[in-house]
Amino acid sequence: MTGLYYEEFEPGRVFQHALRRTVTESDNLLMSTLTHNPAPLHLDAEYCKHTEFGQILVNSCFTLSLMVGISVGDTTLGTTIANLGWEEIRFPKPVFIGDTLWIETEVLAVRESKSRPNAGIVTFGHRAFNQHNEEVANSKRNALMLKRPTN
Repeated sequence: MTGLYYEEFEPGRVFQHALRRTVTESDNLLMSTLTHNPAPLHLDAEYCKHTEFGQILVNSCFTLSLMVGISVGDTTLGTTIANLGWEEIRFPKPVFIGDTLWIETEVLAVRESKSRPNAGIVTFGHRAFNQHNEEVANSKRNALMLKRPTN
C-alpha cells in the first residue's frame, strides 16, 4: 500500500507524480464507445478535419479519469474509504491523440469527518499538463481518507 493516511496530508503539499502517459487512439476509442458517447469530435477523423482543431479531440472523461488515476499511487492507494466528488472540473486546452500527460496534485484542505472518527476529508487539486507544459485539465476532488490505525 502506497497511499497516505489522513494525518499525512497538509494543505499546500504538492505531489509531482512521476508516472506520465501518452494518450493513444485506443484509449480514446474505448472511453468513447464504452460510455456510449458517439460525438464525432472523438471518433470521426474526417469530420474533425473541418473543425477548428483539425484532428480528433480526446474524450474529456478520459482526461479527467487519467488525471485522477495517475495521482492514486502517490496519495490514496489503499487508504481511501470513498471518493466524495469532483468540483470545478475544467479543460483549458484540448488533448489530442499522441499527447503525453503529466500530473501534479496539491492538498488544498483537510478536515475531520463529523460522522466517522476513523476518517478525515482531504480536498485535492489535480492538474494535468501536456508535453508542452500547457495545462489541459484541472479539478478539485474530495476524498474520505482513513486515519492512521491506533494499535
